[in-house]
Amino acid sequence: MMEEGRNAEEARYRALLELDVSSPDAREELVAGLHDESWRVRRAAAEGLTRLPEREAVVERLVSVLGERDETGARNAAAESLSAMGEHAVGPLVRLLLHPDPDQRKFAADILGQLGRLEAEDALVRAMVEDVDLNVRVAAAEALGRMGGRVAARALERILHDPEPLLQLSALESLAALRHPPPLPEVVRLLANPTLKRSAYRVLGLIPQLAATELVCRGLGSESRSTREAALVALGTQALLSESTQRSEMDAAVRLVLRRLPQAAEWVAAALVSEDGELKAGGLVAAAALREPRLAPLVAEVAQEERLMPEVVRTLSYFGPEAGRELLSSMDRLSFPAREVAGQALVEMVDATYVPELVQMLEWGDLDLKMVAVQALGRTRSLDAVEPLSRLLSQSELCALAARALVSLAASFPTQVLQVLEDALTHGAEPAVLNALVRVGGTGMLPLVRRTAREASVPLRATAVEVLAVVDPMGGLELARQALADEAPRVRVAAVRVLGQLGDASMAGLLKRALGDETMEVRLAALDAVGECGAVERAAELEALVQHPDGAIAFRAVQSLARLGALRDEVLQRAVDHEDHEVVKAALLAGAVSAEGVSLAVELLGHPSWDVRAAAARVLGDSGGPECLPATRAALAAEMDSLARRALEDAVDRLSGR
Repeated sequence: MMEEGRNAEEARYRALLELDVSSPDAREELVAGLHDESWRVRRAAAEGLTRLPEREAVVERLVSVLGERDETGARNAAAESLSAMGEHAVGPLVRLLLHPDPDQRKFAADILGQLGRLEAEDALVRAMVEDVDLNVRVAAAEALGRMGGRVAARALERILHDPEPLLQLSALESLAALRHPPPLPEVVRLLANPTLKRSAYRVLGLIPQLAATELVCRGLGSESRSTREAALVALGTQALLSESTQRSEMDAAVRLVLRRLPQAAEWVAAALVSEDGELKAGGLVAAAALREPRLAPLVAEVAQEERLMPEVVRTLSYFGPEAGRELLSSMDRLSFPAREVAGQALVEMVDATYVPELVQMLEWGDLDLKMVAVQALGRTRSLDAVEPLSRLLSQSELCALAARALVSLAASFPTQVLQVLEDALTHGAEPAVLNALVRVGGTGMLPLVRRTAREASVPLRATAVEVLAVVDPMGGLELARQALADEAPRVRVAAVRVLGQLGDASMAGLLKRALGDETMEVRLAALDAVGECGAVERAAELEALVQHPDGAIAFRAVQSLARLGALRDEVLQRAVDHEDHEVVKAALLAGAVSAEGVSLAVELLGHPSWDVRAAAARVLGDSGGPECLPATRAALAAEMDSLARRALEDAVDRLSGR
């Protein structure tokens, strides 16, 4: 297009976009646009007509454009506009189905199909059955497949006996689209017709019965590629519709057929890499039946389609150890989703024979692949896996995972695993090694744990305190008492946590010292611990901290007082005055069990922060009575924030029912 022409087209296009649709001449200007030589302008005109008022008149005008036989572009644009008119277009288009010109009747059927409104169902059925023009009947059949009423489905079934193959094909495709398969004997008859075979397989897949599966299997044995692919698509559909109890019978029937077909692996591989998602789904079912190891990487790649992920996992679970090796050798070439699902499968299917390949995988640069290898080595039940895993205990990024893998191997080789863990600890390993050592060695490791708590690095000392408490609670409490004097805050935090988890109110004296610790992290842990172990003796210190300017301290003080059951009304009042909104919300939740708390929630419906207002509404919904309803309704009427309004609406609804 010349520059001048492009400028003129742009001017006409912009003029239609900027047209005032309320102006008296708007409709005819837009209709003129339907006749423009540019498709962009025609499309702008079609969209503009859908915005006009007086829709009935606009629809009638558009229907008149459909009758302009020599104006193909205008007719198509008018049809596009009509398909966006909704219910207003149904009546005029149904009347158009009776027009003397079959071309216009076909247009009417096509547009009614795009509208998909059930009001047109009876008229389309009549057109499909009675119209004298085959193209109109076919268009009506296709339109019925887009609207989905029972009347349409029954009529489409009857049309399957019509002598016109094209009409039969349209009816069959529409029944497939409606997911309404005809009776099985009817499908058997249609499978024998070369023209209808592919569509017949499509509806056959909608019947999750063994008899239908056996018919599909006949298609798998066909020499025709299109028939085999149609059967595979049917197989994939059936698998998705079948109950788990039906799948084993279905798989057995497919396996029986595929084992007799020497080329089955090749065409199943082709299905797995096709662009057709339905064909891939069928390929997965066939691959599960074949269990051909070299198909495993292709199966894993199907995981790129998320909806097929469950079937991919299921299929790989059917493969044996040889498929695992195929996956291992392909791991560095697989896509990320495929590698992820292949890793899961490998971890489940490995045995002692996999160790050499898994050790080789540890040499690859990709951390994700190394992690898969570590997990898999832990499940091999092989003594040969202990040594390569022990080498990883000095690598911070893999140490924890390797330690867990060694714990798994310890079920078969406890002595060897203990030895490598102790050696690693001697050489300054990560805390995860100490955890693993105690899990494998049990109470026999306690002397080592106590020694570690006194002499090792800070991370190991802290872990030793917590590990000992898990294995030997009394010993853990005693070690925690000693660790409160440790020079490292991290160790003191671990000690305070143990006191909170295992101690009782008698720990109040020890926790008083921790509440005054110079390190914030220790003080915060102590605030939690007071509430956990029930040290009511410390309530006065907590009350003093409720107004602390640091919100994290005040927040924990409120929570611990609530946990102790010692949150007095005047303290609650001080807490809701805190500048930190999280402290206010914690106080609201803590006070929800008392009349004073409910009263404060009513007051806080007017708080400047929306999240506090929402929290107050939730408290009233849970704990308020009918007397709170007027204030909550008033707050709802004034609320501008959408999330706070939602909470208030819920509160009003719940309070109204009390």
